[in-house]
Amino acid sequence: MLNSKVLDDISARVKEMLDKSPARDVEKNLKALLSSALSRLDLVTREEFEVQTQVLLRTREKLTELEARLDRLESQASNSSGGGG
Repeated sequence: MLNSKVLDDISARVKEMLDKSPARDVEKNLKALLSSALSRLDLVTREEFEVQTQVLLRTREKLTELEARLDRLESQASNSSGGGG
């Protein structure tokens, strides 16, 4: 059976080989490319999205309340003006 030192040595050599390989450069370049492309997009974080969703929900609720209030006021105004012609 292989001892721990041999396995550690093999692992270190494989890691060293991978770090020096062109695949490592491709990975770095791909990350940079994706980062650059994403930074040009007009994106928001999930947190910002959730905050704006809540703001929109409160705004819709307020609008519904104001519409109901306006309907009541218009109804009161038409009832107090005599309504009959």
